[in-house]
Amino acid sequence: MSDHIEAERGNGQVLLASTAGRVPAARLGIAVVKDLVTAVVTGSVQPGDTLPPESVLIQQFAVSRTVVRESVKRLEEKGLVTVSQGRGTIVNSPSRWNVLDPDVLSALVDNDESLEILDELAVVRASLEASMAAAAAERQTDVSSADLRRMHETAETALNDMDAYNDADAAFHDMIMEQSGNRLAANITRILFARARESTRFTGTQGLDAVRTTLEEHRAIMEAVISGDADGAAEAMSTHITQAWHRRRPGTTR
Repeated sequence: MSDHIEAERGNGQVLLASTAGRVPAARLGIAVVKDLVTAVVTGSVQPGDTLPPESVLIQQFAVSRTVVRESVKRLEEKGLVTVSQGRGTIVNSPSRWNVLDPDVLSALVDNDESLEILDELAVVRASLEASMAAAAAERQTDVSSADLRRMHETAETALNDMDAYNDADAAFHDMIMEQSGNRLAANITRILFARARESTRFTGTQGLDAVRTTLEEHRAIMEAVISGDADGAAEAMSTHITQAWHRRRPGTTR
């Protein structure tokens, strides 16, 4: 890559968008990291490419050498680059990225024009939540079953308030994750789901019929969990998440 940062690819746009003048000085480091993360995630700089030298980044972003060095260090911590003595800062392959890092995950979702990331997220979420639904079924008590029924009833009463319904929907899933006792799977799922919910392409626009369908799928999950049917709970949860995404997914023929 040459010392100027004009892209030879595509329409000749600047690969690393200048941050100077857009944010207060105290936040320049955060903004530089965000721009660099976006450049890597969107493929403006490809795996195996070398980032421009410090002098160029300093000029491009109008920041100090310290800010540039700290920003590159943050990228290395996120798994996006490797700083190699004598070779410079090399962009890593996607398999080495920490996709649960908030900056990386946000960049992936924000720039997911093909919906590939959201499709993958649905698959991962279905797998993790299916396993947790099975675990919850195996750990059911009278108290946890009563709690789950109340949560489902809360969602039913919120049909005319979409914001309240969406919160109740998320809380239903969250309760099953809690009941599973699998803290690691629950934490990963919450990170993915929380960021995805910020994307309008993920949440979509659901009519009342779609919401009622979701409630029935939730009921099937609940009954399987409460009855202690681990396999049935896992299947019901996996089917629900897959079908719910299919109903919301932009461009899907319904």
